[in-house]
Amino acid sequence: MTVSGATTCVGLEVRARQSLGASSDAIHRMVAGAIERHDISGSRVFDVGCGHGSLRAALQHRFTEYRGLDAVRYSGFPKEAEFTHVDLDRENWPVASGGGDLVAAVETIEHLENPWAFVRQLAALAAPGGWVIVTTPNQLSMLSVLTLILKRRFSAFQDAQYPAHRTALLECDLRRVTEAGGLEVVEVGYSLRGRVPLTGWHYPVAVARRWPRTLSDNVMIVARKPRA
Repeated sequence: MTVSGATTCVGLEVRARQSLGASSDAIHRMVAGAIERHDISGSRVFDVGCGHGSLRAALQHRFTEYRGLDAVRYSGFPKEAEFTHVDLDRENWPVASGGGDLVAAVETIEHLENPWAFVRQLAALAAPGGWVIVTTPNQLSMLSVLTLILKRRFSAFQDAQYPAHRTALLECDLRRVTEAGGLEVVEVGYSLRGRVPLTGWHYPVAVARRWPRTLSDNVMIVARKPRA
């Protein structure tokens, strides 16, 4: 049993480190914009799949306590911030439920085996009336759809991204998993940054605003937990 457990742990850390623990500035701007629009603030925020803790800078002026959860504590994670080691594929996390005014999972759900169980855990962490924000690669972007047609895989789920990227969710899947977790979907948003197929260029933001679903590489669900 010890050998098997060790093997599982090593595999988990390898998968976590393959993602480099980082997300793009465009994704952080998308999340920060949603927080501003909905005037989300409070005592505690849980950053689930926190990586290096880069999201903290966009949140610290609205929350008094930042707590990161991840399978790996990266060297860049803020020393003064609270961190909890969590296997996010497990259904029981070593964290008390109901304490989060905001629970954010930025580019994390695609790394996991069971999105439904994961979102249930996010909902459990949220306080009554608290907010949950989830982002993931946008499978309906022009780039992703074309890649699916040509390579039979979504753009963010090529062999190079495996096994870190495991679960591709469509926008409708995100809605379903969020509502199944007992949360109310308030907004669907997009990063407004999308790569032009077959190039290293990105669409101008002004153009992406006209066709956000088609020209954005990432999608976001903003949801709220009922108060009762």
